[in-house]
Order: sequence, then structure tokens, then C-alpha cells
Amino acid sequence: MTQSLGKFLLAIDGSSLPDRNLIGGKAWSIARMRGLGLSVPPAFVITAEACTAYLDSGALPPELAGELDAGITWLEAVSGARFGAGPQPLLVSVRSGAAISMPGMMDTVLNLGINEATEVALGALAGDAAFARDTHRRFLDLYARIVLKATLPELGEDVAPSALAETIRAETGEAVPSEPRAQLLAAVQAVFESWNSRRARKYRQHHGIPDSLGTAVTVQAMVFGNLDDHSGTGVLFSRNPLTGEPAPYGEYLARAQGEDVVSGRFTPQPLAALAAQQPGIHAELLAAAATLERENGDVQDIEFTVQQGRLYLLQTRAAKRAPAAAVRFAMDMLDEGRLDQATAFSRVSAEQVRSVLSPCVAPAAAASATVLASGEPACQGAGVGVIVVNTDEAERRALAGEQVVLARSTTSPDDVHGMIACNALATEHGGTTSHAALVSRSLGKPCVVGCGEGTVTALVGQIVTVDGASGKIYAGALPVTVPDENADPALARLIAWAEALSPIAVLAEAPAGPLLDLNAVAGGEDADKLPALLPGHTVAKGGAIASNAGVRAALAAGIKTICASPRLPVLLAAIEAARELQSNTVNDE
Repeated sequence: MTQSLGKFLLAIDGSSLPDRNLIGGKAWSIARMRGLGLSVPPAFVITAEACTAYLDSGALPPELAGELDAGITWLEAVSGARFGAGPQPLLVSVRSGAAISMPGMMDTVLNLGINEATEVALGALAGDAAFARDTHRRFLDLYARIVLKATLPELGEDVAPSALAETIRAETGEAVPSEPRAQLLAAVQAVFESWNSRRARKYRQHHGIPDSLGTAVTVQAMVFGNLDDHSGTGVLFSRNPLTGEPAPYGEYLARAQGEDVVSGRFTPQPLAALAAQQPGIHAELLAAAATLERENGDVQDIEFTVQQGRLYLLQTRAAKRAPAAAVRFAMDMLDEGRLDQATAFSRVSAEQVRSVLSPCVAPAAAASATVLASGEPACQGAGVGVIVVNTDEAERRALAGEQVVLARSTTSPDDVHGMIACNALATEHGGTTSHAALVSRSLGKPCVVGCGEGTVTALVGQIVTVDGASGKIYAGALPVTVPDENADPALARLIAWAEALSPIAVLAEAPAGPLLDLNAVAGGEDADKLPALLPGHTVAKGGAIASNAGVRAALAAGIKTICASPRLPVLLAAIEAARELQSNTVNDE
């Protein structure tokens, strides 16, 4: 059994796998990796029940402070380091972790436990005072922004920690605690509060994630990718999340911490840079990725750190994937015998197939178009709209019916409402594992990243076409073409299988006989009105019938045939609706 450290704390020792809903996906993945014998920094988890208690009462549970002391004592014992003291200081990361992955939507504080005394001890231990000073600065900056909600002036990376601490005090009226225990309690509370941040609520609303889940908090011993030339950090996907190609794909940034990669402030190198610098570490990483994909039965997104030539895995999760990659992953893993047909179908949603079949830039139009900017493709598809650089403005104009493209220097979780609203996204900095890239893939939004300083934000007000497949941004609204679902071998196979599983027949052409044409019925374009319009009919077309909600209404009303093109998204929506209905029936019993 996993070791309990109190009512709300569990030590993640790898001896068992606690309930994912209780400890969140991040802690679950750490437990999984430790159980497989992989190299993972030790950690304990504060369960989601503590978050629920906090959100209900507005205060941390009274038991939590003492339990955190017990957790730190356990971490000290297994790491051989001391929290807030030398000669080997223990610093920790405090990271959110919901049961359902919400990348970047909640808060994280790194390097917690450092103060002036531990900075000196860390510098002496590492033989590098500059590294310790940089680590202290990073902690103060994150604590100020996450816990104190401060907006700090740009001071540069060379600012002394003492000067930064004074700036924080001047800006917020509060001092960053020097006592590590106080730092930890405040950081845990801030992570709990981030569950109800605007960005987290928007993301859950868009993806249908229940607000009641709450988040666990993982407290993990820090390892340092910013320590020396044999240190770094990166993200590895066990297969390419953009194209679905069955080859490892990732990025690496030397002398950096994970926040540098995910934030998009820095553009990392391809994973080949790690292979060139430290081939043994690269080989070990690929072997771990293969193990995790095999054991978890899905393509993995792995965060890792290299400290002085030693590899550490920080977390793994099912990869967010571009829609086209989702189709290929499912088909390839089915052919490889890793998935059965039912599981393969559950990995491809109707929305993903709609994105695959959405318009793309016509090749002839691209050949003669003006290229305004180029970057790295992060999610396929074509998006047309006017360039907007402010996320609130993007949301407001999109809600008013305008087509917008969001252009940012880089994105942060606070931009998610604009990312949901826009037709496409472009950034000047960051790579294909940055926040912008991950979220765009989860949303199925065309995205181009790393276009270069001053490129896309300078286009504000212009109408452009973003081609997420080529990584180019073109002037004007280019003509687009619509892919043919029958011309794609993978989609054609899915259609054949889906026809056998779907509870509703889906035809491209209307059959002879009685037919409800919702285009000719008042309210037929509104899925909410379909339950009142469909009873008494067996064949329907038009209006909202091909939407997910429309298909659910059709299934409930006893519709036997839907006429729509493309067919595959409707077939998948019918299979999904039948699965949901069966699940609800079982739960009711």
C-alpha cells in the first residue's frame, strides 16, 4: 500500500497506484513511473479532497500544516537533503494535478524552500554561486506572480535576489517569506485557488470537465536543468503529436528549467541536440518513452530534466495531439495490436475528424500568395481572420461574429479564452512543445509558433490566413479546399468500421421516401429544439442534425437515418452518444 502521511497526504513511493481521481494525473504518473523503476525525483501528494475542503470553507484544512511537515520529513529522509537548511538544501516544486489533464491551466511554483541562507549553501554544494543566485531569482519571480498575484516590471535575469525581493515588497506591500514552511503553505493555497481561475474555468467549460473534481497538489524534490553544461530540460512525445508519425518527437533546452520551455519565452532545440550532446541520456530517454507508451497503452507526453548528466522523468501523460495525428495514432496502434477496435474508436472523436476534414489552404493559392511570416507548424488546419493581439479583444470580437486570428509574442494560461475564441493562433517565440502548441492541439486550432521577434504582432489589423500544416502566414483570405473523407485510406477504414458500430445509419445522399428536412423547419438549426421536432420521423437531414448535440437528440428520438456529408463525424458522434447513453444507464442502475 502507498504510505499515508495523514488524512490528506500520501507518499508516492511506487508501491501501489492510488485512485487517479484522488491524487490527480500528475501524481498518478509519478507513482506509475516509480513502480516501473524509472528515475523520478521523490514526491508526495496532497489529495483533491483537501482542495474540495478548501474551496468549501475558504481555508486550508486544519490538519494540513502538520501533515505537510510529515511530508517534508519523509522527503528529507528519502532524498538525504534538508528543507530550508544546508549543507544539502532540499528545494521542491509545488504543482497542480487534476484527474483530467488541463495543461498549463493551473499554477506551479518551482525552487520553493530557498532563501538567503539556502542560496549560499546551494551555491557551495554546486560550486556555482551564479546558479544558486539564478535559482533564488526564479523562485522569487514565480512566488510573486503566482502567490502574491503581482505584476512585476521587467528587471532582467541579472537582477539580484535582494533587489527583486524589494521590488516585490514595493509592488505588493508584502514580503516573500524567508521561512520555507510558510512558503509551502502559501503555495499550496495558491494552487488550490487556481482551480477556479478564469482560464481554468474556461478550459473546463470548453472540454466538458466537471468543476467538482478539484485539483491535487504534488510536492516533488527539485532537480536542476539550469545547473551546468551537462544539464537541461525538455519534453518528449513517444510519437509525433503533429503528424502521427510513429517516431519520437521532442525539444530540449540546455541549462534551463521546465518553465523556460513550456512558457514559450525561449525557443528550444530539436531533441537531436540532446542526442548530440549526451547520446547516452538520449538513448535512456527513448527507452523510457517506449516503456511508458507500452505500459500506458497510449502515446506519451513526457517532461524530463537532465542534471549533471543524469536523467530524471518528472511526469508523463497521454499526449495532446493534432486531429490528424489522433487518427493515425489510433489506426497504427490498432494495426500494431496495442489497441482493440473499441479502444481505437474511443481515441478518435467526432470533433477531431471534423478538424481533419476542415478546409485547408489550396496549393495553387499558396504558391502565388505573399508570405508574411513563417514558423514551426504546431497544429494543422487553415484559419482566416483579422490579426488581434489582445486576448480579451479576440474573445469579444469573435463573440460578435468576427473572424479573428490571435497573434502573441508567446502565450500563457491567461490567454486561453482568446485561444478558444480565435480561428487560428500564431506566436513569435516558443517551440512545438510550448504552452501555445499544447493548447492549440487540445483545441484543434491551426497554430504556428516561433515566427520570430516582432513578426506576427506587427500584423495587427491585417486579414491573414494561417496555415498550420506548413507553418506559414499568408496575406489575405486565401481560397481553401475541403479534404475528401473517402480519399484518405485511414478515414475510409474508419468509415467502414463505424458503419458497423453506429446505431444510426448515415448517408451522403437522401434516400427515397419520407424525410424531415430541418433546413425547412423553424428552429431546425438549433440543436436544443430538436427533441421537440424529431419525434415521429425516422430519416432527417439539415439544420443541426449533424452536430454532436443533434446526433444525441436523433438517437433519443428514434431516428434511424441521418443524411449528412461528411459522414464519418456523424457516425462517430452516434457511437459516442450510444456509449454515453449506456454508461448513464449503468450508473443509474
